[in-house]
Amino acid sequence: MAKLTVKDVELKGKKVLVRVDFNVPLKDGVITNDNRITAALPTIKYILEQGGRAILFSHLGRVKEEADKAGKSLAPVAADLAAKLGQEVAFPGATRGAELEAAIDALEDGQVLLVENTRFEDVDGKKESKNDPELGQYWASLGDGIFVNDAFGTAHRAHASNVGISANVEKAVAGFLLENEIAYIQEAVDNPVRPFIAILGGSKVSDKIGVIENLLEKADKVLIGGGMTYTFYKAQGIEIGNSLVEEDKLDIAKELLEKSNGKLILPVDSKEANAFAGYDVVRDTEGEAVSEGFLGLDIGPKSIAKFDQELTGAKTVVWNGPMGVFENPDFQAGTIGVMDAIVKQPGVKSIIGGGDSAAAAINLGRADKFSWISTGGGASMELLEGKVLPGLAALTEK
Repeated sequence: MAKLTVKDVELKGKKVLVRVDFNVPLKDGVITNDNRITAALPTIKYILEQGGRAILFSHLGRVKEEADKAGKSLAPVAADLAAKLGQEVAFPGATRGAELEAAIDALEDGQVLLVENTRFEDVDGKKESKNDPELGQYWASLGDGIFVNDAFGTAHRAHASNVGISANVEKAVAGFLLENEIAYIQEAVDNPVRPFIAILGGSKVSDKIGVIENLLEKADKVLIGGGMTYTFYKAQGIEIGNSLVEEDKLDIAKELLEKSNGKLILPVDSKEANAFAGYDVVRDTEGEAVSEGFLGLDIGPKSIAKFDQELTGAKTVVWNGPMGVFENPDFQAGTIGVMDAIVKQPGVKSIIGGGDSAAAAINLGRADKFSWISTGGGASMELLEGKVLPGLAALTEK
């Protein structure tokens, strides 16, 4: 990566501004999944070990008006982080002002402070998410000219707390997590060890058009599963019953199939049910067609076997999007089958592009078998599309 990283700068005695991604799920003030906090620890620990004073910024949820602030404070995150680091985390509970500045000035080498939810600045005219120049300047002024971006999950957005701070510091560098994300995902797409197979699932073709187009050029094969299967089926005149379909994307689906030169591989059967919820019949289809009054909710056993065969010998696999409604045990066999087919390939570099696939791997006990699980759904999708991420572009060149 031709950008400076946290290892390229002198940190001792410096107030180091760090954008982390602590956008974790909270229920009644309790963190229900702390993966993102754990993922940020190596960079935070490194800064503290080097004698830096870490000033952390993160958003949590969406905040548009004063009422939205309820339950969105980063206070529970500060407590969780303190427990993980085994040291106090200063939390003045502010995004600006005298109290925050005093707390930052009181920091000693090796100490850490967490600024309150950056999106609290959105209440008054979306200053954070619209990258208000004055806010970026102000936050930058709280440090000593070094900004570490370790928030891959927001790297595809130009906000005050990433791009805004970057523009107002002497050196904007990548943290370890951001560096790894780029190394794994960009490397897989731009310079893969072949055969390179991409597997795309999820419900909508519209979310993945750019990704499919880019990967048809880069990958050796692109396997399709999930709800978007049925838009591709209908585009070819195959019966889909009541399955999910994007009528306005049929022409695009047809066009993608035509120009794919056989690289785009669809399921050959489905697991169908007579309702999405409250169904009383679940069965495998004979072939591609879904029965009248039924809807496809997972890929079927023949498709699992076919995808297993297509994945044989793969050396690089990028997977984004489940094969079915994996949250329901009746429709998780496809997602499990594909995961198992990926991870059993000898010497494979297996990458999950965040979002629902990451949740599936974690919930279904396969997470530790993958080479890399991305922490950012939207950001990894944009990298897979071949787009330049603003948060990354704003970092200082080596």
